Amino acid sequence: MSKVTSTPDGAADQSSPVVHPPEKMRGPVLLRGTQTAGTSTTDQRLLDSRGPTDWVHTDPWRVLRIQAEFVEGFGALAGLPRAVTVFGSARTRRDTEQYRLATRIGAALAREGFAVITGGGPGTMEAANRGAKEAGGMSVGLGIELPFEQGINQYVDLGINFRYFFARKTMFVKYSQAFVCLPGGFGTLDELFEALTLVQTKKVTKFPVVLFGSEYWGGLVDWIRDSVAGAGNISEPDLSLLHLTDDVDDMVRVVHDAYAAWEAAH
Repeated sequence: MSKVTSTPDGAADQSSPVVHPPEKMRGPVLLRGTQTAGTSTTDQRLLDSRGPTDWVHTDPWRVLRIQAEFVEGFGALAGLPRAVTVFGSARTRRDTEQYRLATRIGAALAREGFAVITGGGPGTMEAANRGAKEAGGMSVGLGIELPFEQGINQYVDLGINFRYFFARKTMFVKYSQAFVCLPGGFGTLDELFEALTLVQTKKVTKFPVVLFGSEYWGGLVDWIRDSVAGAGNISEPDLSLLHLTDDVDDMVRVVHDAYAAWEAAH
């Protein structure tokens, strides 16, 4: 027998019984209708070793991997002394002046009591790690999983390899008191502008960004001043967030001054 209900205007309405779509709970997630088709429980997928492994690569599982990368990074780096991150090209050859310069920079920072952090790869990164290690300092490499295998260079004392760029970037900023950018490519530019954004928005404070090599970086600094600031897209004080130099001692002074200011604020 049909069920009689009332319409909004009070008239009688005869309708069929409401048929609810199938539903299933997957932990806190509610699935209804076609979303329930073909679903299995998490325990089934965990215990059935004969089943497909695609679920290991789904987004909810990736959350645990991301969490693990942060936990591993924080745990490994928590005991670092004050540190400076040095960026630069992975393509720098060992027989170049740029490689020798990066080695000098790594050594100078180590002699001043700073750990040297790099992306852990070859080229400029290897040179900075090498300089720090040979000067008796702490040499750290934060690598990244790439389609072309790069690996951690032999001069790293403490190395971590990350799957996710954003987890790795957090470690660079969290455990460094300054960034020193030598000539590099897209990766160096990416880290440079992310650092500038964090400083400009006061997500990090007392954090100098040093561009080493006026011949290489001078055009970029001019463009930021003339085009970006000139168009009003950044303010005049933002230009002071970058320090351009060709002198190792000047770089060390900037890093020291910023660290002293950070200590005074804490």
